[in-house]
Amino acid sequence: MTTDADGDGAPGNDGSQFDRLPATAADRDVDGRATREEVLDWWDERFGIAPETFETHTFWEKGKGKIWVFADDLPSPQEREGVGMTVLRTRQEHWKPTTTAVRKWGHLATRNVIELSPGEATAFAAGHDQDLPEWDGDWGYLIATHELAGDQVPIGVGLFLYDELRSVVPKGYQEELPDLGE
Repeated sequence: MTTDADGDGAPGNDGSQFDRLPATAADRDVDGRATREEVLDWWDERFGIAPETFETHTFWEKGKGKIWVFADDLPSPQEREGVGMTVLRTRQEHWKPTTTAVRKWGHLATRNVIELSPGEATAFAAGHDQDLPEWDGDWGYLIATHELAGDQVPIGVGLFLYDELRSVVPKGYQEELPDLGE
């Protein structure tokens, strides 16, 4: 964390280092920085992924709103290129989970999960948007899944608005799935 980032003497965000998220809002030094409590509550409220899932993990911010998770503890700050993996984008109107996080923990989700048919899953994984007026759940970011060997497997993050599921699977994760049949 740096000081006087905005010229007002208050602590500010330093995009060249990782700062551990404060435990609660009462512990927050940097305006706008998410807290551990807020991150855990968000995963629980949005997707039903229990806070205990991340009990042994620490959360870090690098840049404005890019949240990383690390399965251990380190002193803060850390001047490194990476600490764990990115899990969430905050400091925007709607927080967005990363595809990596959804593929890692999405199987634990109990809400805002959209189960795609084989054809829908193939289109989604390739990065195509599609009309899905039959979805009657929440709008916003969803975990898209498809059936594989009897289990629902997370493919990635979708944005559902106005009866359309938008694939926000990054180009590096997009893939042509084999013909899954209908």
